[in-house]
Amino acid sequence: MRALAAVRGAVGFLSRIPVGNTEAGWEAFRRTPAAMPAAGYLVGALVALPVAAVAVAAGRGVAVPPETAAVAVVAWLYAVTGITHLDGVADLGDAAVVHGDADRRREVLADSALGVGGALALGLVVLGHAAAALLVVDLARLAPVLPVAAVGLVVAAEVAAKAATATVVCLGDAAHEGLGSALTAESGPRSLLGVAAVAAPVALLGWPALAPGLAVLGAAGAVAGAALWWSTARLGGVSGDVLGATNELARVAGLHAGVVAWTLS
Repeated sequence: MRALAAVRGAVGFLSRIPVGNTEAGWEAFRRTPAAMPAAGYLVGALVALPVAAVAVAAGRGVAVPPETAAVAVVAWLYAVTGITHLDGVADLGDAAVVHGDADRRREVLADSALGVGGALALGLVVLGHAAAALLVVDLARLAPVLPVAAVGLVVAAEVAAKAATATVVCLGDAAHEGLGSALTAESGPRSLLGVAAVAAPVALLGWPALAPGLAVLGAAGAVAGAALWWSTARLGGVSGDVLGATNELARVAGLHAGVVAWTLS
């Protein structure tokens, strides 16, 4: 029951899916990092619906302009997941370009104003998602195997993004009191075993090819490592903004890595 409560809490916290937010769900979620990638399967399946629709349309001989479909994929992505994580991208973008020590960067994180660094970071992330969506849509328009693979790639990227965020939670120390401390205080390196066990099936979502799923996981893991290193060195620890940015960057990296793996396999 606790596992189900944790997953429900993760879905409610990480998306706009109306599952209801309760105190019990939140408490179970923040003590169970593996609930993040578990929720990613449901969130990813919903996010992949426009890609599946493109595949169905192509199978019936209906040509959907790929650029239009890509815009729809990105719009639907943020309709499902919300824009809270993008706020972390913007805040970290501003903090990354500011001159000063960790205290100064944390001040920038707390500032609600959007600076040039944040605007650039937001633009790059949204552009990265749009470019990845265009590539995935092209996969979905091909037959007979690739449409299924395209949907699996979207799901895999969402699960891997949540696993990357959970990795930062398990290995990171909070820079200050807040969302970061609420999550990191309840987890440690041992919790990574559960995260890895839940995320591992992602490698099979491109079956019979394994390279795309492994590439998605590898890219997301690299983002998690970079986020941990940068936040520790530049901020003195992780925060809610770091977690949100990790989610967005890991998804973008995972999608692109997965498509590249498909083209090479």
